[in-house]
Order: sequence, then structure tokens, then C-alpha cells
Amino acid sequence: MSKVKVGIIFGGKSKEHDVSLMSASNVIEAMDKEKYALTTIGIDKSGNWYIYNGSKEKIKDGTWVSDDENLIKDFSMFHDDIINDIDVFFPVLHGPNGEDGTVQGLLELMGKPYVGCGVLASSVGMDKVVCKKIFKDAGLPQGEFMSVKQSFWVKDPNGIIDEVQSKIGYPCFVKPANMGSSVGISKAHDKKELVDGIKDAFEFDKKIIIEANINCREIECAVLGNDEPEASVLGEIVPSKEFYDYQSKYFDDGKSVLIIPADLPKEISEKIRNYAIEAYMAIDGSGLSRVDFFVEKDSDEIFINEINTMPGFTNISMYPKLWENTGISYHDLIVKLIDLALEKNK
Repeated sequence: MSKVKVGIIFGGKSKEHDVSLMSASNVIEAMDKEKYALTTIGIDKSGNWYIYNGSKEKIKDGTWVSDDENLIKDFSMFHDDIINDIDVFFPVLHGPNGEDGTVQGLLELMGKPYVGCGVLASSVGMDKVVCKKIFKDAGLPQGEFMSVKQSFWVKDPNGIIDEVQSKIGYPCFVKPANMGSSVGISKAHDKKELVDGIKDAFEFDKKIIIEANINCREIECAVLGNDEPEASVLGEIVPSKEFYDYQSKYFDDGKSVLIIPADLPKEISEKIRNYAIEAYMAIDGSGLSRVDFFVEKDSDEIFINEINTMPGFTNISMYPKLWENTGISYHDLIVKLIDLALEKNK
């Protein structure tokens, strides 16, 4: 049998560019080269696209972009024979301009199957504010939140601060509405930290979300499938810092701890797994997602936090680890994701 031709897309303009490089290099390494023929397509930080024929090591450390002898710069995603020959794409992209429905829309226009959620689910899953509104409509429990657009902050910062203090209170979390990997997130304990956090979040997005603090355990669940998705065992994150920020996720030398399976009562675990599938179905998910929850430490009350439609695939990422502990190896997980993409396209 001929090999399935897979196009791996990596990099991107997002602030999560480096996470994408780590994820993509792991995916490439895990793929069965007897089963799949790979074409790697890189997007640099300025948004330029290249076909890259070099090594995964140079993808991982970011030097691929200067490996000129292995770069094809002059090509078209619509009219190039190399691209047209690809059977299925795997956009290993995180954040805006990759995970938010933009690249998914391009692949739809090309008429090509691709791994992961479609345009609608990707765009909804990326926007924390819109997503929370859909979760609310689906009856999923969540904490108090409010959103702020940059133009309103510029016009009336004191009014926004008063609203946060009366509606949300301290401490609270300030986040860009459209960003992942904890980029641009801060925890505010007072007015000064709130103002600083809002200004920082607006560096990444024109819309931000401010959420009430919950004294909680952070629990994550992986979802896999199309019309009949399945939920993995649960994992718990014990961050090395006050909360699980970008530094804690990727650069703290393992000081943050991932506990799989999470030590929770069976009925709580089952409820979270059911909520994860409900959230996935609510946004019309397909392929994969990771759904994040809070469990209040004193009451065991469950709150959904957010959904990630293209979770990390690095060697420390929760999504593949959750499935590994559920009985699906990293290698087999990649196979299932590609099969789900082809199945959905049919």
C-alpha cells in the first residue's frame, strides 16, 4: 500500500510560535515513516510560509528558518504540485493565526482534510469570551467573569476598575481573550496589579477577560473523536508558581507536577469527563481538544475553565500524557487523529 502523504504545518505568527516548534518536532518524531510520507510546511514569525525539507532538530530549536538550502520559498498552497499531492494536513499550530479557524478556513478552501476542529469550533474555542457564553448556554458551571475591549479601557479606565472591584473582586485573573499557553496572563491582588495586568494583556489582544479567583485544583481532560467523542482519564496540575503561567508550563525544569490520573472521587471524575464531552459537543468539536476545569478545594464544586482545540504535543504536554494513561500511546494517538481527519472529510 502507498503511504499516506501528511503535511505538517508548524510555527506561525502567534506568540506561541516556539511551543508549536516543540509540538511539531515531537509529532514528526512519533510518526511511522513506513506508513506516512511527510511534507513539513513552516510559517515564520512574520507570517511567511515555506516548504521545509530539513531536519526536525532544526525545527525544534528554531534554526529551520535560516536553513536556506532546505527551504522552498516560492510556492503556492493552491497550485503547487508538492502541496496538491498531500492527502491530509496536520496543523500543529497554537494560538491566533493558526488555531483560531484561519488556517482551518484555508484548508477548507483547498478542499483538504486536516487534523482537529473545524473553522467554527476553532474560532469559538480560541475566543475565551465567546466560548464562555456558549458554555453558559449549554448549562456548564463556570466562575464569574467579565470582558473588556481596549477602546472602552482607553475611554474609561476608572469605570472598568470599579466594575472589576465590585463584580469580580480580588484576587482575579486577567487574560487576553485570544491566546493560549498562559501567554499574557497575570493574577491581580490589588488595583495596581490589576492595571498592570490589563495593560499587559492588551499587548496581546484588543479584548481581554477578567475572571474571579477560585480556590481550586486544576484538572484537565482530553477529548478524542468526531461525532461520538471519548474522554480520557483526568490529570491534575500542581504548578511551581502561584498559578500555571507560561514559564511554569515550558521552562521550569519539571518543578510543576502533573498527576495522572488525578486523585478525585469517582463521581467527581465522571462528572468532569461528561462535562468535557458536553463542552466539546457545544462548540461542535472534532478530532481533539483538551478541556480544563477547576475543582474547588473545600466543596469539590466543579467549574469549567476553557477548551483548547489544538493542545500542545510537546514531550511534557498533558494531552498526549492523558491518552497514554488511558491506554493510547503517543504513536497510536497520531494515527487516530489522522484517521479521524480522513473520516470527517468523507
